Amino acid sequence: MNTSDFDFILPPELIAQHPASVRSSSRLLDGQTSPPIDRVFNELPSLLRAGDLLVFNDTQVVKARLFGEKATGGKLELLVERVLDPAMHKNEVIAHMRVSKKPQVGAVLRMVGAGGGVGRDGGFSATLLGRAGTNDELFHFAFSDDPYKLMAAHGHVPLPPYIEHADDADDESRYQTVFAKHPGAVAAPTAALHFDESVLAALAAQGVQTASVTLHVGAGTFQPMKTEKIADHVMHYERYAIPNVTLEAITACKARGGRLVAVGTTTVRTLETYAKTKQLSGDTNIFITPGFEFQMVDLLLTNFHLPKSTLMMLVSAFSGYECVMSLYQHAIKNQYRFFSYGDAMLLAKRGFPPARE
Repeated sequence: MNTSDFDFILPPELIAQHPASVRSSSRLLDGQTSPPIDRVFNELPSLLRAGDLLVFNDTQVVKARLFGEKATGGKLELLVERVLDPAMHKNEVIAHMRVSKKPQVGAVLRMVGAGGGVGRDGGFSATLLGRAGTNDELFHFAFSDDPYKLMAAHGHVPLPPYIEHADDADDESRYQTVFAKHPGAVAAPTAALHFDESVLAALAAQGVQTASVTLHVGAGTFQPMKTEKIADHVMHYERYAIPNVTLEAITACKARGGRLVAVGTTTVRTLETYAKTKQLSGDTNIFITPGFEFQMVDLLLTNFHLPKSTLMMLVSAFSGYECVMSLYQHAIKNQYRFFSYGDAMLLAKRGFPPARE
């Protein structure tokens, strides 16, 4: 299959620019059955059963978008992709840089403070140490203080490129899950944005158990495929970690015949990385395409993804290409809202026993 096989025409008005008024009031396309059923997200507990295990990604989105200027006055923008281990790289980060002319190694950038000042006037400095990334597409910087502290004070919510408004207070709370715990992501695990305390309470009452993994979502999740041949695509790396208690919960779930329900593609990538490597933490660039044999996940809760994206390939691998493309056409026809602030769908693994009415 080729990248173009995962294309579809999406009316621009279906790209959600703002979240639903209430997290769990978004729509849920139940793709476990044929034909699919249109539901509301707060119905999810009724679609699961006692003994099932929901696994979330508990990463926390950091305010990774930063603005500043070169010594010449030229404006620039940084998007922090990763904060490096402080034990080895004090106050150092890897970032994307948007600027008309790249500065030289050693250049000191003056970053804008929360009050609009730069340098000593309320901002901070970032020294360019060199290039980074597989193809030198990223940049290595040393900040003048702790990166997490500086991003919290001076950064902006790194909204996806298809969201057209500047970040505001509503985005600070809504582009974050209610169980976000470990800072490090530059994009939200969007399927988890629909959960609120009422849904979590209903799941517990239903006897559905929960556990968490951590995968710090990188900006690469929004990068379009640049190759027509899928095999030529180079997948980006992201950090992940799986607690021992989660592994124990998964083992117990399988033993009792429960279903493992992954909340989001990031959770799928984390769990299937472990299935292949048996490593509880590290970096993963797992690329899941049709033909992949899933070893961990039985059901997938996910949002609607960009055309010709690696995530379209993942969900097609999970439920089958024809099934997924049909569900997307149903969603477009029925005016579902797409992408990060959009609606969700529940998918069964290809060949998994269908849901009972």
